[in-house]
Amino acid sequence: MGATHLPATEFDGIEMDDRLEAEAEAQLGDPAGPMVQLLGPDGTPGADPVFSEYAERLDAEKLRGFYADMAAIRRFDQEATALQRQGQLALWVPLTGQEAAQIGSGRASQPQDYIFPTYREHGVALTRNVDLAELLRQFRGVSNGGWNPKDTNFHLYTLVLAAQTPHAVGYAMGIQRDQKLAAAAAAADQTPEPKAAVLVYFGDGASSEGDVHESMVFASSYNAPVVFFCQNNHWAISVPTSVQTRIPLSNRAKGYGFPGIRVDGNDVIAVHAVTEWALEHAREGKGPVLIEAFTYRVGAHTTADDPTKYRESAEEARWRAKDPLERLEKYLRAEGLADDAFFEQVRTAGDELAAYVRKTTYDLETPDIRTAFANTYVEAHPLVAEELAWFEEYSAGFADEAKADQAISDGTAHP
Repeated sequence: MGATHLPATEFDGIEMDDRLEAEAEAQLGDPAGPMVQLLGPDGTPGADPVFSEYAERLDAEKLRGFYADMAAIRRFDQEATALQRQGQLALWVPLTGQEAAQIGSGRASQPQDYIFPTYREHGVALTRNVDLAELLRQFRGVSNGGWNPKDTNFHLYTLVLAAQTPHAVGYAMGIQRDQKLAAAAAAADQTPEPKAAVLVYFGDGASSEGDVHESMVFASSYNAPVVFFCQNNHWAISVPTSVQTRIPLSNRAKGYGFPGIRVDGNDVIAVHAVTEWALEHAREGKGPVLIEAFTYRVGAHTTADDPTKYRESAEEARWRAKDPLERLEKYLRAEGLADDAFFEQVRTAGDELAAYVRKTTYDLETPDIRTAFANTYVEAHPLVAEELAWFEEYSAGFADEAKADQAISDGTAHP
């Protein structure tokens, strides 16, 4: 069937309002172009027609802060991995290699912004002032979360793949409506709240989930103030990104009608600049943005995974040469922004953090499992009461067996 015989569509003869997309494309350039990079692997600074302006806003103190954050979260990651290997945690999800993607984006957010993580955003948690020791409560199995999201605007970890993306869009739509009320309040000479946006994280593997697609459809349809941040770390457990997509993931945004940006995820300066731009774009009512941070998971997917079974060591070595911490250290030293004393101070602070996390983990008490029954419903429920009674009887049986075994051991058991 030739083009002249194609069936009509509901859009025929209708002028589509794609001004926001056109404006973003004119500013950002071709989304299929090279990724944004402002700091090369050797620490050499680069330039970008849009994002260099954002990088120039960073002073020496902020750049040193980026390095200190990345070093702290890597040291924390090492300690948490060791705790899991020693049986103190049931599982751990390492982030080594992705520090720049997380610290750069997290530090670009503002306190009023709300963040939805997956289960690997330990660096983002640090930027939102979450007590890192609290992250371990869930992985030790003593809590369903560990912190109160209302205190930091950093949501609880989501273990179900991509489930946080529709939650994020719904929250963003709520912000959108709240801001309309705030505008009305401002018109009545009341002080409006600062504009906010939502930042939601997911991985390249999760990008294949329907939740992500549906979330982007809703975000585009309602022009929701949300930034989708995809950490493309190249491996969804053992499945490479090449199986997830045939094009850069950032290109998918164009199909939904909003900007997509691919950034060097190991360049903390570029990540910060791109995320700052995207959040400003969303807060100002210009709609969603998709950021693809091109990075690499150096270690295992989790401590239950063995990456040597599905990828070559040469690949890992190539990415280690792009280490985000070494990259920024080279730049700081070359520019005279940090000296040996600074880096030694960072190492000392990392060791102190590790000691604190270890002690706090050891001190965690296992909660009474009966609280799980008590928290199932707001009010008492006969079925739950029945199940609790069964559990009490079942548990008592173990106590009786233990007493009998002890009696036999002591020689006091009756024949």
